[in-house]
Amino acid sequence: MTVQTSTGLRILVVDDDESVRGSVAYVLDRLGHQVIEASGAAWALELFDRHQPHLVLSDVAMPVEDGYWLARQIRERERVHNGWTPVIFMSSISEATRVAEGIAAGGDDYLTKPVHPVVLEAKLHAMERLRAMRAQLQAVTEELHRANRELQRQASHDALTGLLNRRGLDDHLDEALRMCARTRSPITLMLCDVDFFKRYNDALGHGAGDDCLRQVGTLLRQVARRPMDSVARFGGEEFAIILPDTPRSGARMLAQAITRVFRGAALPHPASEVASHITLSGGLITCDPGHGLVAAELLAGADDMLYRAKALGRNQFVGP
Repeated sequence: MTVQTSTGLRILVVDDDESVRGSVAYVLDRLGHQVIEASGAAWALELFDRHQPHLVLSDVAMPVEDGYWLARQIRERERVHNGWTPVIFMSSISEATRVAEGIAAGGDDYLTKPVHPVVLEAKLHAMERLRAMRAQLQAVTEELHRANRELQRQASHDALTGLLNRRGLDDHLDEALRMCARTRSPITLMLCDVDFFKRYNDALGHGAGDDCLRQVGTLLRQVARRPMDSVARFGGEEFAIILPDTPRSGARMLAQAITRVFRGAALPHPASEVASHITLSGGLITCDPGHGLVAAELLAGADDMLYRAKALGRNQFVGP
């Protein structure tokens, strides 16, 4: 085995004939490649798993398992990891008539024995170009996947707060309702909005209002922090919180926690009638197992409770 150069390939050479294997390894070494040698297909497969070569040069006819078997095993492994390693068969003239069988097994090209150094070098260049093209295609594909994921995220998230938007809320609420129906567990939905937010904007400007909404979203996410919980900007200064597996008692405790958190944060509100800091009014509704409420009914119920909280003087959460 030789030392790999900075630009060389790691090449697995497989042949039961030591003289053939040695002559090919010598040429590859002179060309600056790292050579890994195997005298049989089974041993070559172990070396393939261990060293992950850039290219495989394999004899076709070998004792026990032949080169076609090796190619099929390599392709089976790569199917799992979405990889590709060029496989070039080395064969005698009589075996070259089995080209189609070799390609079907997963081979990419053929070299006729005895292997000519110039032809070998040309084949390596061709395979390296294919590897580079595939790597470039994979990079473009991955970038497209990333862009698609970002577009999907943007479609379901609010640009200002980073929370779910109305579309994202609908999707998460439907999913949460299905999950709670399967697990026979309760689900609570909260709707809340910032008290006297129009006055806040009038006093401090819309830029300050945007900052306020971002801070409100951050505080709500800190309270509803379970992985299954979802916080959304419902619209304007309204927010929604989906709480799967949460009974009425747990929802009331969370509502109290939200009030405490905003009292502690003490975000100044110069025009509020209920406090000197930002406060929330909220409505909550819980769907117990077996009630079979749909998303629209939950939203309507929570909205009714929200308006009741406002009518009762704001800065509070109300539920049935």
